[in-house]
Amino acid sequence: MPLPRAWIHTLARIAYSGAKMVVPRLYAQDGLASIHDHAFVADPAFRAAYERGLKAIAGEPDYQWHWRIHIALWAARTAARVAGDFVECGVNRGFQSSAIMQSLDWNRLDRTFWLLDTFAGIDERFINDAERAAGAMQRNREKLNSGFYVSGIEQVRRNFAEWQRVRIVVGAVPETLDQVTAAAVAYLHLDMNCAPPEIAAADHFWDRLSPGAVMLLDDYGYYGFTPQTEAFDEFARRRGIAICALPTGQGLIVKPPA
Repeated sequence: MPLPRAWIHTLARIAYSGAKMVVPRLYAQDGLASIHDHAFVADPAFRAAYERGLKAIAGEPDYQWHWRIHIALWAARTAARVAGDFVECGVNRGFQSSAIMQSLDWNRLDRTFWLLDTFAGIDERFINDAERAAGAMQRNREKLNSGFYVSGIEQVRRNFAEWQRVRIVVGAVPETLDQVTAAAVAYLHLDMNCAPPEIAAADHFWDRLSPGAVMLLDDYGYYGFTPQTEAFDEFARRRGIAICALPTGQGLIVKPPA
């Protein structure tokens, strides 16, 4: 019988601490351990972006998402070279999107960042049978009760108030997708911890993604999210594209030329 996710994460944290004592230069957190170079962690621009992400979750402990945010910043900088708005489905408190807007100096860009979320956890109407069997409803309620999932929109609005051209859309995907009026999309981040709304969003925006646009999947290969892996593998098969699986658990798609 598989170990509960909470046990896995606890054991991983213990293993990370022990490994760092033996190999001080080891990067070990957020499901990833590597002896390879990770100098980006000390880069002043990265640190400023990461610190802005931490500001968005004020009162919460550091998620220790350094490499995951590094990937997101790369994706955002790549997307900034092609035409289109930015879209994030699954915002929560705004850690990642805040880091991106800090990194890109968002107010200098003539783009809109669309932020879609219930801002109240997962809408359980859209959890599929495989996810229910894997305990998604229980995890959702635990994260709401613990405060990891934001409950309410006002804190989020205050967090993003410093930036122009930010549109916060409150409600469940896919029901809110039509509120995004962007003609072209350069960056699409999907992090709803639930396969059906993520696939709905990917299908909805695919034709609007500019060639070279980046789609970043937060939980594509993440431990315990097999339904999302399977759903996006099928999505990729239908589209004739490939997903790059990353050791952070993320998945990366770059829209090919037409």
